[in-house]
Amino acid sequence: MAIFQVRQVATGAILWTGGAENEQQALDAMAREAGYSDFSAIPESLRGSGTQVDRLNLG
Repeated sequence: MAIFQVRQVATGAILWTGGAENEQQALDAMAREAGYSDFSAIPESLRGSGTQVDRLNLG
């Protein structure tokens, strides 16, 4: 498992940081913490602003 950070592209705001197996799982985990079933359940008006997923190297 790796540590990922999800940011909103337009503002640079960090939306989520945590452990996941890959980028898609990181997006789904971020969405679940926000109350959605997965990333695809987030309204397009929010997803459309762009998200950036970075794998963090912590060592």
